[in-house]
Amino acid sequence: MSSTGVENLIQPSRSLDSSKLLAAHRLRSDQEAIQAAHQIAGGLEAEASARDRVRRLPHTEIELLTRSGLWGITIPKVFGGPGVSHSTLVEVFAILAAADSSLGQIPHNHFCVIDAIRLDGTEAQKRFYFEQVLTGRRFGNAFSEAGTKNLMDIQTRITPDGDAFRVNGKKFYSTGALFAHIIPTAALNEDKKGLLVLIPRDTPGLTVVDDWDGFGQRTTASGSVLLNNVRVESDWIIPVYRAYDRPTLTGPLSQIIQAAIDAGIARTAIRETIEFVRTRARPWIDSNVDKASEDPLTISQVGDLEIRLHAAEALLQRAARFLDEAEEIPTETTVAKVSTAVAEAKVVTTEIAILATNKLFELAGTQSTLGKYNLDRHWRNARTHTLHDPVRWKYYAIGNYYLNNVNPPRHPWN
Repeated sequence: MSSTGVENLIQPSRSLDSSKLLAAHRLRSDQEAIQAAHQIAGGLEAEASARDRVRRLPHTEIELLTRSGLWGITIPKVFGGPGVSHSTLVEVFAILAAADSSLGQIPHNHFCVIDAIRLDGTEAQKRFYFEQVLTGRRFGNAFSEAGTKNLMDIQTRITPDGDAFRVNGKKFYSTGALFAHIIPTAALNEDKKGLLVLIPRDTPGLTVVDDWDGFGQRTTASGSVLLNNVRVESDWIIPVYRAYDRPTLTGPLSQIIQAAIDAGIARTAIRETIEFVRTRARPWIDSNVDKASEDPLTISQVGDLEIRLHAAEALLQRAARFLDEAEEIPTETTVAKVSTAVAEAKVVTTEIAILATNKLFELAGTQSTLGKYNLDRHWRNARTHTLHDPVRWKYYAIGNYYLNNVNPPRHPWN
């Protein structure tokens, strides 16, 4: 342990005792999922600012969220889940992110892993892991690596070891791993093909390190996962490379969840702006009005924010509908259409998240920058989260699709 050079190690046997796992509620429909999200959002939001201020990780809140049943809403009906629509999934994420965008981001990779198992897992793996999720177990992630040439330059390797395998590598940006029972790990085999290895949290050689110190999304705990000669079984392995050898909705699914989180950030930033302008802000001296909420230029700016937010939400739901329509039999044509629609949504949700969190201070005034309000967390969270996938390349992919009939690239970031 001392060789890692870090002090904030989370011991899985103490933090995630499966014997103390409380059963998750089993949601049965889209309506129940939306209701559950609204019901829990108030409790998540109540301490969101305080958690951000001192970087208190939301262990208790994650357990409450799990027990609500929301972590299992995309499990197919044939396996006992509600199999909600993408429209519902998007709205659930937006609701949770509006309450606490750090907490709202934590389940993102969990749902991507469910999709990977659905696409390329064996029937036995689907039955086992989907039931695990419905019972209350969570997937984290150990996908990305820091310091490599690019996102696709994966250095983590999986090698044969008798009738099993060994995994070695170091991961970063591992959102959700600190709170996970199973840590899906991206690794390349001897043929340089990408595999997803579903490693139980207490497996010897696997260490989760709480070393995330980004100025935004502070309580996502998106730190490191260290894999030192970790022995894994063959039935823990999902051949995820296959999802990119054929048309699938894997990339668009990941992207639309990210966009929903940004929409949630924008919702709260605009709500906070309106509240501050109504109750605390002063009108500018040249406006000749008594209240900041009567300032015609402020009124105009709030109107612009609401229009842009509603446009972003409409594009999100449009993209979600395309996902639902294409899910049955995805083709090159339908997947390209979905990817482009999701890219459009990602552009506008990024822009409204950044704009709304900037305008908060412009319209609310200098008082809004005081530390006691901690309103800067919205800008910090928006600026940090929107860096996941650069929108400058979304514009290019969208333009190339419409102008030159070139389909978007097929990878998790598109």
